[in-house]
Amino acid sequence: MAKFIKVKKGLDLRLVGDIVDDSVRQYVAERCAIIPDDFHGFAPKLDVKEDDEVKAGDPILHDKTFEAIRLTSPVSGKVEAVIRGARRKIERIVIVSDGKNDARSFETKVTNPDEIRALLQESGLWACMRQRPYDVVPAADAKIRDIFVTGFDSAPLAGKKSMSVDADYANKGTEMLARITDGKVYVSSRKGENIIKEAHKVEAVEVAGPHPAGNVGVQIANICPVNKDEIVVTLDIVTLARIGEFFTTGKAPYSTVVALTGSEVTAPEYVSTTVGAELKGILDGKLSETAHKRIISGNVLTGEKVEADGFLRFPYRQITVIPEGDDVADFLGWASLSLKKMSVNRSFPAHFLFKKRFAPDARILGGKRAMIMSGEYERVFPMDILPEYLLKAIISSNIEQMEKLGIYEVAPEDFALAEYVDSSKMELQKIVRQGLDYLRKELN
Repeated sequence: MAKFIKVKKGLDLRLVGDIVDDSVRQYVAERCAIIPDDFHGFAPKLDVKEDDEVKAGDPILHDKTFEAIRLTSPVSGKVEAVIRGARRKIERIVIVSDGKNDARSFETKVTNPDEIRALLQESGLWACMRQRPYDVVPAADAKIRDIFVTGFDSAPLAGKKSMSVDADYANKGTEMLARITDGKVYVSSRKGENIIKEAHKVEAVEVAGPHPAGNVGVQIANICPVNKDEIVVTLDIVTLARIGEFFTTGKAPYSTVVALTGSEVTAPEYVSTTVGAELKGILDGKLSETAHKRIISGNVLTGEKVEADGFLRFPYRQITVIPEGDDVADFLGWASLSLKKMSVNRSFPAHFLFKKRFAPDARILGGKRAMIMSGEYERVFPMDILPEYLLKAIISSNIEQMEKLGIYEVAPEDFALAEYVDSSKMELQKIVRQGLDYLRKELN
């Protein structure tokens, strides 16, 4: 019998540009890129140079601290470019596909936990998981208390099909992950959508409620919170199925289904492509004629702003396109009483129409100011944490207070909704990321 969790606090943002047709367009990417910044905590060192020939699954980068942890090529072809930024930081490695789909084979008929870890690290799948505390790629030798898998995405305009996976591969994934943890593998789903067979050390969890119910941090807080000196590993069900497919076929899978959404997309749709794919081919002919657009790899709350000639960013599930808003001049500016203005505040008329679909742009609509202790974060923050006090402790670099207030349990995405409703216009996710990095540096 699956455990049941009801999340009461939160907020579902109803936006224009959701997908109404479940059909999937196939797009074969000519170029793919590996972007080290997508794998926080991974200190990259090159294993290839420009013009090297690679197969899918060949190592491209390894971690300087844990050399066994690698990022691997999603396609077979040639390394076209190694792009560096300031102080020779590796920004991305671009690989041109040869169209042959040659893939490296691994010997995956193993049961020993150490061998399973080694294969996950060598294949690049280990880097697709995260650990709490710190929300970083797990250390190679991490002693894992539990593993949490989120089986659905509750973010705005998230496509259900982007999280649909093969049940056999997902169950194979839980079987392999259960061998590397001392505790359990918890797999969440919406009610009636569970595909996981409960077994020794594997437990299904059904979750109800608004966003951020799909955030793994909220699920951890409701199942078994993280304490100091404990490590839990998190991933989504797509990564879980990739792990299962890897241990079934001996080849690391790199295909993904992406939801192309947003008010600036003429016909929102699902696109089947390769992880790290070039966005140009996905977006060509699919956007409105509006000159000023913001392209986001991910959702509007936590995604990364990218250019039209950029690449799909991890976790490779969604692309959202909305108006930039820098070419708009509203009468009364942020104080406009227009019914098109999306707001959770009852001072604005559109608050009473919040169940309709809105097409917001990317403007902040207001200036930054000091944090207002109004309790507005708590209304959308479903974890047993005082977010305002935790943020103040982070800003003041007070490690003792950070620990007391629950920093080990959180990741930047947990504060995305609070950032949206924040009348102070503070970059809460950035603050939390800086706090986690500071804590990790000081304590390790």
